[in-house]
Amino acid sequence: MVTTPRHPVDEYRPLSSMALFGLQHVLVMAAAPISSVFIVSAALGLSTELSVNLLAASFVLSGLGSLLQSLGPFRVGAKLPFVMLPGGAPVVLFISIAEQHGVRTAVGAVIITSVFYLVALPVFTRLLRFFPALVIGTMIVIVGVNLVKVSAFLITGRPGDPDFGDPRALLLGMATIGFTIAFFWLFTGVLRQIAVMLGFVSGTVLAILLGTTDFGAVGDSGLVQAPQPMPFGVPEFSLIASVPLLIYSFASMAETTGQTVVNGQAVGRHVDIRRDAPRTIRAEALTSLAGGLFGTPLMVCSGENIGIVRVTGIRSRFVTVAAGIILIVIGFVAPITAVVSAIPAPVVGGTAVLVFGVVIVLGVQMLQRTALDDHTNTFIIGVALALGLMPILVPGMYEAFPPNARILLESGVAVGAVSAAVLNALFHHLRPRLYRGSRPSAATGAEHASEPLEDDPRP
Repeated sequence: MVTTPRHPVDEYRPLSSMALFGLQHVLVMAAAPISSVFIVSAALGLSTELSVNLLAASFVLSGLGSLLQSLGPFRVGAKLPFVMLPGGAPVVLFISIAEQHGVRTAVGAVIITSVFYLVALPVFTRLLRFFPALVIGTMIVIVGVNLVKVSAFLITGRPGDPDFGDPRALLLGMATIGFTIAFFWLFTGVLRQIAVMLGFVSGTVLAILLGTTDFGAVGDSGLVQAPQPMPFGVPEFSLIASVPLLIYSFASMAETTGQTVVNGQAVGRHVDIRRDAPRTIRAEALTSLAGGLFGTPLMVCSGENIGIVRVTGIRSRFVTVAAGIILIVIGFVAPITAVVSAIPAPVVGGTAVLVFGVVIVLGVQMLQRTALDDHTNTFIIGVALALGLMPILVPGMYEAFPPNARILLESGVAVGAVSAAVLNALFHHLRPRLYRGSRPSAATGAEHASEPLEDDPRP
């Protein structure tokens, strides 16, 4: 009897190696929930008790979301190695709504938006034919550049801050990158596959030696903690206050679509975006809905972990299942939460910069599939990249615009995705219909560029 070999993404690995590789995923993404909670707490003036509760909830929900995405039960999750975390833009929008309407209204907006994801998903699925490799590749490049910039601020601090450009912080960040490169160059086999984690740990050890870490809170944290539901009280629901998050949700669904495709490409699995992207979005929606009940912002898929898959070559989704379990444990074991939260930002930033650079490469590889020798495709990509990168490279350029307009205009990912999708529709859908006598030939790659990413043979 001939048995079909398992695809690498479905392979089980020894428990010890899955735990090790899963821990690597956790260490790389740990900065997101920590920084998100710290930013929310500082902006809203939350108590230490509330902040600890939100951090525990963020870890637990990140773990549950990772399990949903990786296991994919009942068409929820694409069965790809995803890890989930509190998103960057949703955190900013959460704070903005909380400052204007109160934190309970912000929590209600998260719940409303999560439900809206599920309601709007059938409509969004019908629009996916306007998101071919040309659009998604452009979006992934912009996402990668934006994330490199955000991660770099973890190393340098933000311009204008008193500690901006602190030499010790720069040393830690660059040393972490250097350690990772050295391990990747020196080692082979399993040690090379965990080079990112080894670099992260080495950077942390260096930080301890330099005296830039404080683990004093570890002994005072108790042993077990449990996230408390509705930490701010009963959520309040306002459709008008939720508009910023509702507008953002379309850009978020487009970004999730791109991440689903690039994750499939990283593990070598065929991705049908009309089938798999909605599954990824459903998992995000349900995790965010649960997050709203525990007071967290919207939860999204982690771009760092896609980069980890590509760097290490470990494609099994059961590794991110292990990561999900570790995240849940961290959320319930107070000393572990305290240790993770004490890791210096420059170390996290050094690891993240390296990984997000790989994400940019994945976007470039996707763009190579769009017939770049066709001048039309080159023009579309160039315009979309320029428009999308402008608000990233020139922050505050839209400050004079109304607040609701700024929600989308200041998101380089949203601007780039919309620009690429609109230009692709104009040149590859509308123009051939208007000029049927000058239909582009197959050699230009225009027809291929307007089709979904379904040309990889199913393993």
